Amino acid sequence: MSLIEIRSLVKRYDMGEEHIFALDDVSLDVGANEYLAIMGPSGSGKSTLMNMIGCLDRPTSGTYGLRGRFVSDLTDDELAEVRNREIGFVFQTFNLMPRANAFQNVELPLIYAGVGASERAERANRALEEVGLSDRARHRPSELSGGQRQRVAVARALVNSPSILLADEPTGNLDTKTGDEIMELFDRLVEQGRTLILVTHEEELGRRTNRIIRLRDGRIESDEPVARSSSSAHTVDGESP
Repeated sequence: MSLIEIRSLVKRYDMGEEHIFALDDVSLDVGANEYLAIMGPSGSGKSTLMNMIGCLDRPTSGTYGLRGRFVSDLTDDELAEVRNREIGFVFQTFNLMPRANAFQNVELPLIYAGVGASERAERANRALEEVGLSDRARHRPSELSGGQRQRVAVARALVNSPSILLADEPTGNLDTKTGDEIMELFDRLVEQGRTLILVTHEEELGRRTNRIIRLRDGRIESDEPVARSSSSAHTVDGESP
């Protein structure tokens, strides 16, 4: 069974007598430990598809299954629970609380999940260690570089051990060197068994994944593996190529 099963997904906006299809009959499967990019020009539907996968929006029709559960039929409270437990988000703008330090930002999803203080501390510190920021736990976002802030955002996304990590233009506000460091971090997370979906318009970033889904006008234009040499291939299912 696939981790994600999407069938005939439609997202339609009705503007009077005009019908605008942000997604139009989209079907795809994503397996555990996949590393894929969703790409396409502005208005292609990639952000809408990310919002569907991230349980931030509901389809007009079609089904979305996550771990065999049809999340497209859940209540708002159930959707919020799935988002907090199964999906980690990394955004271009970091979305960190400015007055909270790195540790407090990372532990926030655990507070929402009702996790006790001692376990929160252990898991938040472990997530910060995983992204190489143990020594910056008590620093506020204003005291961190752009790359460090994005690493805090990645740690926050990881702290609940989600099934899926969704990264929306994660290097858009970073310089080239720092962006490469974040992408190298993503490479390591996939090698450790994470499922990572990258939403981007940058071809170079898409080519770093193992699979590219290209959207145009709300439809899947192509869905193909990324050709790469054996020396640069990422691990799959925890095994070396």
